[in-house]
Amino acid sequence: MFDSIVLPLLLAVATTAGVGMIVPQAARLHRTGATDGVSAVWVGVGVSMNAWWLAYAAASGLWGLVPVSVGGMALYTILAVQLLRLIGPAVLRAVGRGQLIGLVPLVGLAADGWPGAGLAIGLLYGAVFAPAVFAALRSASVAGISPTTWVLALVEAVIWLIYGSTTGDVALIAGGLGGTVMSSLILARLAAAQLAVADRREVALVGGR
Repeated sequence: MFDSIVLPLLLAVATTAGVGMIVPQAARLHRTGATDGVSAVWVGVGVSMNAWWLAYAAASGLWGLVPVSVGGMALYTILAVQLLRLIGPAVLRAVGRGQLIGLVPLVGLAADGWPGAGLAIGLLYGAVFAPAVFAALRSASVAGISPTTWVLALVEAVIWLIYGSTTGDVALIAGGLGGTVMSSLILARLAAAQLAVADRREVALVGGR
C-alpha cells in the first residue's frame, strides 16, 4: 500500500516543489530587480545538474524525475536571462563556472557507468545549492533572495531523501541529504536577517520615545 499510494504522492509533491521553487525567485527578480545574495554560479550549476538528472532518469527508468528535470532546466535558464538583463554580460562568466562544476559527474560515468554517475549527481545536488549558500552568507543584504524558493527546495530535498531511502536509490539519498542541509542553511541566514531588521526597528522605536 505504501509503495502504491504514498510513493506516487511523494513523487508528485517533490516534482511540484522542484519545478515551483524557481518561480518565486524569478518573480522576485522581475518585481524588485534586486540581485543581492543571488548567486549566478548557483544558476549555472542548476542548469547543468538538471540536465544530468534528466539523463540519469532516462538511464535508470526513473521517469518521475523527468518533469522536474525538464522544468528545472527551463526555469534556471530563465533566471540566467534575468541576471544577464539586470547585471550585464559579466554574469555569464559566473554562470559558465557553475556549468563547469556540473561536468563532475562525467568522472563517475567514466569510472562506473550510470551507477557511478548517479552517485556523483546525488552528491552534487547539495553542491548545486552551495554557491547560493556562500553568496547568502557573504552578502551584507539578502534582499534578492526569495524565502519561498528555499522553503520549497527544503520540501523537495526532504521528499527525495525519503523516496530514495524507501526505494534504495543512493543518488536520491545523497541528493536529498545534501539539499536538506543547504536549504536549511539559507533559510537560517534569511531568518537571521529578519531578526536583525526587527531588532533595528525595536531600537529605533525605543530611541524615538
